[in-house]
Formats: sequence, C-alpha cells, structure tokens
Amino acid sequence: MKELAWDHTGSTYPFVMTLQSPSDIRLFDSNQLTGSIPSTLVLVQTLEVLRFDRNSLSGSVPSNFNNLTSLHELFLSNNKLSGPMPNLTGLNYLNSLDLSNNSFDTSDVPSWLSTIESLTTLMMEDCRIQGEVPGSLFSLPNLQTVVLRRNLLNGTLDIGTGFSDQLQLIDFQNNFISAFTQRPVLYNFELILVGNPVCEETGQTEKYCTAFEANSSSYMTPPNNCIPAPCSADQVSSPNCQCAFPYTGTLFFRAPSFSNLGNKTYYVTLRQSLIDSIQLHQLAVDSVSLGNPRKNQFDYLELTLELFPSGQDSFNRTVVFEIGFILSNQTFKPPALFGPFYFIADTYKHFSGESLGSQKSTSIGIGIVIGAVVGGVVLLLLFLLFTGIYAHCRKKRAESATEQNPFANWELSKSSGSIPQLKGARFFSFIEVKKYANNFLEANEIGTGGYGKVYRGTLPDGQLIAIKRAERGSTQGGLEFKTEIELLSRVHHKNVVNLIGFCFERGEQMLIYEYITNGNLRDCLSVGKTGINLDWMRRLKLALGAARGLAYLHELACPSIIHRDIKSTNILLDEHLNAKVADFGLSKLASDGEKAHVSTQVKGTMGYLDPEYYMTQQLTEKSDVYSFGVLMLELITARRPLEQGKYIVRVVRVAMDRTKELYNLHEILDQTLELGPKLKGLEKFVDLAMNCVQELGVDRPTMGEVVKVIENIMHLAGLNPNVESTSTSDQTSKGISFGSYDL
Repeated sequence: MKELAWDHTGSTYPFVMTLQSPSDIRLFDSNQLTGSIPSTLVLVQTLEVLRFDRNSLSGSVPSNFNNLTSLHELFLSNNKLSGPMPNLTGLNYLNSLDLSNNSFDTSDVPSWLSTIESLTTLMMEDCRIQGEVPGSLFSLPNLQTVVLRRNLLNGTLDIGTGFSDQLQLIDFQNNFISAFTQRPVLYNFELILVGNPVCEETGQTEKYCTAFEANSSSYMTPPNNCIPAPCSADQVSSPNCQCAFPYTGTLFFRAPSFSNLGNKTYYVTLRQSLIDSIQLHQLAVDSVSLGNPRKNQFDYLELTLELFPSGQDSFNRTVVFEIGFILSNQTFKPPALFGPFYFIADTYKHFSGESLGSQKSTSIGIGIVIGAVVGGVVLLLLFLLFTGIYAHCRKKRAESATEQNPFANWELSKSSGSIPQLKGARFFSFIEVKKYANNFLEANEIGTGGYGKVYRGTLPDGQLIAIKRAERGSTQGGLEFKTEIELLSRVHHKNVVNLIGFCFERGEQMLIYEYITNGNLRDCLSVGKTGINLDWMRRLKLALGAARGLAYLHELACPSIIHRDIKSTNILLDEHLNAKVADFGLSKLASDGEKAHVSTQVKGTMGYLDPEYYMTQQLTEKSDVYSFGVLMLELITARRPLEQGKYIVRVVRVAMDRTKELYNLHEILDQTLELGPKLKGLEKFVDLAMNCVQELGVDRPTMGEVVKVIENIMHLAGLNPNVESTSTSDQTSKGISFGSYDL
C-alpha cells in the first residue's frame, strides 16, 4: 500500500497524473493510498479537480476543506473515511461530489447541499444519511443526477414542483422511504425507489418501483445533411457520407462536470473543439465522429472517436502519428466541462499505399510460422534431453546465490519481479547507510519525488554519495528499484551516473550513487536557480556528454539498454559540468537485431515521448533518440517541452526559416545566450535536433551518429570535444551549492 505524504507547500510526493493545464488538477484515484487526507491540501488554493476515490484512506475529512473555494470536482468515494460528514459550505463552484461508500457518522441530509447552485452530480451512496430529503435540494438549477442509494432515508419523499429542468436521475434504492408525494406535473427524469417500503410493502407498481441504470447513451455524430453510403468490409461511412478506413480510439475523461450522458450538446461542443484543433495543425482530416458515451467502473466518461481521411480512403503514417501525438501529449484542450483526459488509440492497419506490403508481410509471416513449428519440435526434443542436467546445475547455482546474493530472499509477493542479477554493486546494511546519511536528518535531504527522498551522505573514505530512499513500507518503485540495480551495476561510463551500492534490509529500498555536485540540467537552465552560466560552448559540451552516455547504453552496453525517460531532470552535472545520464527506473534491455524492439506498456514523460512508440507500443533505441532531440531543443531555448499549451518541437518547426540567419529562431532562443557570431554551429545543432524528432524512427539517426555530428559542431565552434569541461568553482563554491535531484 502507498502511504500518502505531503511537504509543507502542499505539493505531493506520490505520482500525480496532472493532465491539462491551466486548471490545477490532482488525480489520485485507484492508487492503493493509505493514511489520512492532509489538511495542508487547502494551501493549494487554485485546486479545481481532486480525486481520491478507490483507495484505502481513513480518518476524517479535514474540516478546512470548505476553504478550497475553486473546487469543481471532488471524489472521495470507496475509502475508509470516518468521522462527521464534511461541511462543504462555500464551495460555490462545485459541479460533482461523490462521497459514496465510506463510514461517516450517521447524520441528516446536509443542509449545505441545497446552497451549492452549481451542483450537477451528487453521489452519496452508503454514507449513513438518515431522515427526509428536503425538496429544496431538487430545485438546484443545474442538478442532473442524485444518487443516495443504501442509506437510512425515511418518511415521505416530496420532490416538489420547482425541480431543475436538467434533472435526469434520482436514485434512492434500498432506503426506508414509506411514501412518495405525486404532483400534477410531468416528470422528465428517472426516479428509482426500488427496495423502499413505498414499493416493497405497499405493492406499488409505479414506474419508480422498477430499476433503471443511466450509465450510457446511444449518441453518435449524425450525418452532415447526406445519406450514409453503403461501404465495403472494414470501411465506415463518415459524417460526410464518404466510405473510408477511419483512425479510431477511445477518449477517457477522468472528471467530467456533467452526468447527463444523453445531452448531445456536450458532444457537439467537444467535436467542434477537436475539429478546430485539427484545422489548426493543418492535418488531412475530412471529418470527426464521436459516439457511444458511457461510464466505466472508475466513473470515467468514455467516448469512441473516429477520424476520417481527406481526399482518400485511408491515412498515411505521418498523419496518423500527428493525430496520435496531438491527443497523447495533451496538445488538444477539450472544453472545460470534460475535464482532464487521456487517449488510447486502436491499431491502424490501413495505411495508404501499403496494401501490397501487407500482403507480402502476411506471406512471410506464414513461412515464419511453419519454420517455427518445425524448429519447435526439434527444440522440444533437445529440451527434454537436457532438462535433468539443467535442473541439477540450477540447483547448485541457487545454493551458491543464497550465500552470495543479498536478494536471495527477495519477496516475490511485492510484484517486484524475479531476483535481481547483480554485477559489482555493493550491498550496504541499513545501519551503515543510516550512519553515512547522518540519521537521515532533514539537513541532509537534497531531493524528493514520487519514489521517496534523496539524502546526501559520506562514506568512511570521504567520498560523497547520494542515497535514494523509497518511502518505507511502500511497493511503489519495486520494479524500478530492481531495474536500476541490475542495469547500473553492469554499466560503467564517465557520462552515466555510477551506482555504488544498495540497501535491501528492514523493509528499506535504497540506492547509493556517486554524489553529483551541480544538480540537474533543468535547474541549470532555469535563470538564477543554480547560479551556473551555461554559455553556448558549455551547452555543446553538455549535449555531447549526454549523447555519449546514451550511445554507450545503446551500442556498447551488453545487452544494450533503452533508457525510456531521457529528459533534462535526468541529466546531472558534476563539478566540471560534465553531463551524466541518471535515473534508470523505466529502462529496458533491448533485443538483438537490426530492427529490434521491445513490446511494452508506454511509459515516459509527456513532451519527451516518442509518438511512434506511443502509437505502436514498440520500444526501440530510436525512442531515446526522439527524447534526446527534444532535450537538444530545450538546451537552446531553455523552454520546457510543453509550456503554456505549446509543444517545443512544433514551435521550432513552425518558426524555422533556413534562408535566414540563425534559422529565424531569435525570439525562441534562450535570451541568456549571446546571439551573433559566438553561436557557431547553432544551425547544424538545430538540424540535428529536428532529425532526431522525425516522426518515424527509421528516419532518425542513431546515438552514435548524433555523437559524431555534435563533435563536428564543436570543432566548427573552435572546441576540442575530447577536453573535459572546466570547474564551476568560479561560480559556485564547492560544498555550498549542492543542486537538486529529481526522482
């Protein structure tokens, strides 16, 4: 289980999927969190969406929650929360509230509910609410859904005549309501009183004594004033009645502010927003279709998305990657009422101009299958022959590993994988590490994040170390912990951070690295944060160092390693401003072969993520190359990859003009760089970066080729690429400026 922890600023340590700025959104749902909700959360005054549902949180809801006056969506359902029902008076912008399935004290229906006029969705199932429901609740002007199932409601239910025109569902199943007051008005909403005495004991046969579920809608984008064309197999008729192979997928909205799935106005607005975004990026898309809105088990809104090609019956690869990239990197911003989202694409099998190739691939595939069957029979016979010998050797090896490997008792129940295979990393006891870190005092803390904290320490020989300590008792990072130990224990390069050892004792997971004095590249690019001046020459050296580190991982490590999370916070700078690649928690071992790939779940950091990897889930070394290209653009602009809704790759691509000086990038370049003749080689640097961020991996260079080009650029700038960077002692006093570590 994950313990929920907070620092004094109210920012979070656990991983938060914060999708879609500028709204302040915190999504912690379904994360196995334990402990209580911290009252310091109220310090995040701009908070608009907060999801803590489906965890194991306990204790009372902080009494100061009503100070979160900007809150629009609040989900606390399916936890172990207790104490009094929270008082949310003053949350005047609240649209959706879900407190269901907790253990609050028995109480009447909160009077403050009737004062929140923005409320659209109220979910308080199994919350020990008693008494009669006041009719004023139903007169809230925006109310759409009220679900108070499995409570202690009793008496007579009187909805009145002034109920909201938007009301769609009132679900009071399994309570103790004994009567319902019928009014001479037309009820356009669904009322469910199944399981109440008014139905069970009186024998009522009214419609409200029949169960009804409103969690889906049959909506589909209608034809655009035309008659749908009859289409051949696999083709679909578009809203413009043209047969084509659409690019499809599912949009997941994690906190929509409405519950009426039958209101087509919402989807028309969303569709128009998608069309506007596509037109802005000038993509060859004829039309967009949305359909089948439904709620899943996490209460997310799912929508099927279809995009149809323009001028032909199928898309080419470039357009498909562009569309996927816009949706996966949050470049598209949906209307505010849909809230944060993510997109999962379906596999597209109808790329234009590739039908013949597909047929050839099929024939080759059949041949491979036949060969594999024959080879498999032979291998099976060999396997049976050597099974006994192998089992005997394995037993001997396991006995030896138990004596030599401190991971012999690795707990498989922690879902951390098989026992790590170590090559040189030293094992430290907890007592040793505690001593080296000065009892983990706050003064020794140099970094923090989702994995835990990083402390500065000193070995008995005087060597400075960085100790990465996981949150105690947490399973978060178990696989990452094992991965970093296995990978870093076998790699040794001056541009890769050196793993000295680890501690796996007393429930602790700690990694001990060499201490890197000047923190990470992102901090050095932030003006004034570290006091280090990164001129053009130093940036070239940093790019070369990081590239050499990556090239070593790809081409010289055995087996080769795909980092999978190259970004500026994972490039550390030592006392001589040499770059070191760090943080291998997401890394993967690559297969052999010219076109080797690893089929794996997509992971990485938004803005650096390779669109081809995202679309195909096929990870290759070229995915790291793409991320490195983004890093190069970050080096010359000092901008984050995604900043104020703008993606740095697209910003540079649109602004570039190769016929002008510095490619017309004057306004985009970092203003701390001295423009003019001192920026020798910048155009070639930009060319290289843009080659690295090509849409298709096959069009990108290898990291070895990247290294050679940067070396040539350095020669052009009058630098020797084989000379280490100078010390930073003239800018920061050694032992005072420690930088920071990103987790």
